Parts: sequence; structure tokens; C-alpha cells
Amino acid sequence: MNQLRITMFQTDIVWNNKDKNLCCLREKLCAIRGTTEIVVLPEMFSTGFTMQSDLLAEPMSGNTIDSLKSYAAQFEIAICGSFICKDGNGYYNRGFFITPDQQIYYYDKHHLFRMGDEQAHFSSGHNQLIFSYKGWNICLLVCYDLRFPVWSRNVDNSYDLLIYVANWPQARRRVWDALLLARALENQAYVCGVNRVGIDGNHLQYSGGSVIYSPKGDKLNFVPDNQEGHATQCIDLDSLHIFRQKFPVWMDADTFIIENP
Repeated sequence: MNQLRITMFQTDIVWNNKDKNLCCLREKLCAIRGTTEIVVLPEMFSTGFTMQSDLLAEPMSGNTIDSLKSYAAQFEIAICGSFICKDGNGYYNRGFFITPDQQIYYYDKHHLFRMGDEQAHFSSGHNQLIFSYKGWNICLLVCYDLRFPVWSRNVDNSYDLLIYVANWPQARRRVWDALLLARALENQAYVCGVNRVGIDGNHLQYSGGSVIYSPKGDKLNFVPDNQEGHATQCIDLDSLHIFRQKFPVWMDADTFIIENP
């Protein structure tokens, strides 16, 4: 059986303090060593959802990614999340997936949250990311991308696990819950959504809601609301393949072409 253990880290991010957040992450990874294969962090795990990209951005060769690579190797865990990246002349809300053997996959958030003025401080990514890890095909998306089902569509079962990392405020929590479930059902894939808790530097409240859904829409595991914590779930690839064969909704999907603006 091809199984994968995923751990959701629901954290209260220290505002604009990369060193503190990296230190806290190391302590949490140390505590769960040997119990999981992938750890998923919230969006902008090291700063919170700040628009100070010019002050806080780092290149891929900076301390944040170097630290994550070190943690992944030391604890033999793949680490997934997003951070503020400077690449060339642009700033990106960059999703990352770092393996224990130092492979790095990254995705730049495509849908920038205009209500938070994100488009004024970050550049939009235009490429989807689907990669293979331990026999699983994984798609990584970031927060506001959740609202756009075409961008998330699982064309010809190209992915098995869909991950969303987010800073999704409590005021819109019902949308988070509903759309994560919908993405699992319509794409016949496991869906893992990881959100933060606490109050950020913009005085926004976050209640969490980190969860893993099965391709049938079953809630497999979750982290309790309004508190820091983690939850680990083992998911099974063979059962996913059997479900898709018995109920091949994907074979009747509409075809389409994504055109970037």
C-alpha cells in the first residue's frame, strides 16, 4: 500500500519576526521527529500576511530557505508552506515544498488578494505546480487560489493530493470550510488546507480550520479551532485509485484552456 503521513502545523505566527518563527518551527519539528513524512505550514509562515515585501523578502539562497533545507534534512521530513521571496526585480508570495534530500519545488501565488492590496506589493505567478513525491502527485496552491476552481482543476487526474497554505481570516471562515470540501469532491483528490490562528499585525483574527479531506469528502483529520497545534493523517493512494476507477467522474470533465491575463 502506498501511504503518506501528513502533519498540519496550525500556528500563531509572530508578526514580521522571521527568526522567532523559524526557531519555533524547529522546536515543533523536533517534537514530531519520526512520526510523519510531510509537514504543512500556513501561508507566509515566517512573517504573517504582511505587505512589507520590500523589507522582508529574501532570495531562494537566503536564511529562510537555508534553514528549512537544514530542518528537512535533519528531521527527515518534507516541509511545505510559503514565504516572501525576492526573485530578480519581483517580490513573490512563494509556496515551497522542500524534501529531506534538498530538492525544492516552488509555486508563486497566482491569485493575489486585491482586497488586501497584495497586487501592489507582489507579482503574480503564472505557472501551476504539480510534482511527484514518494509516488504521489502533489499540487501546491496558496490561500486566495482556493476561490478559483478552474485554476485548481485536476485535469485527467494529474494530482492525487491538493495542498492549500493560507492566512484566511475568521470573518470568512465559512467560505474556507465550504471550498476545501468542494475542491476534494470535484477533483476526486485528497485536500489538505492549513491555516493560522491568532491576531496579526493588521488586527485580523484567524480561527484556524486546518483540515484534511478524503476524495469522497470525508473529514479525515483536523486541528481544533483557535489554538496552536498539529494533527497527522495517513492517506492511501491505492484506495484513491480504486475510487476513481469505480466512479470515473473525471472522464466526463469539460475541456478548457487557461489564459493568463
